[in-house]
Amino acid sequence: MVFIVIFIASFLLQMVLPWWIIVVISFATCGLIGKTAKISLWSPFFAILLLWLGFALFKSIPNQHLLASRVAEMIGLKAWWMVLIISTILGAFVAAISGFCGYHFRKAVLSKKTTA
Repeated sequence: MVFIVIFIASFLLQMVLPWWIIVVISFATCGLIGKTAKISLWSPFFAILLLWLGFALFKSIPNQHLLASRVAEMIGLKAWWMVLIISTILGAFVAAISGFCGYHFRKAVLSKKTTA
């Protein structure tokens, strides 16, 4: 459930908002419906990994990876696919940390309410 919500919300909102909207989406989703810390870490990771990889390939394949190849050359990498791997893993890592923080934020707020 968390995976699907993050995947769909990120897909729709990234069309009109900056890339970092994944942080807000992952934090809010895992804070609201994340069941465990493990789910709140791995669901955003794989949702953004698959979303960004699919979208990057969708944009890169029709132009024979021209832009990805130039970016790879500019940053000193040998192949275009290395740029895709680095960017998707970086985005997935950001989403995973955000989701994990959202889950623990909820746990901290709930424990504070029960003790007060």
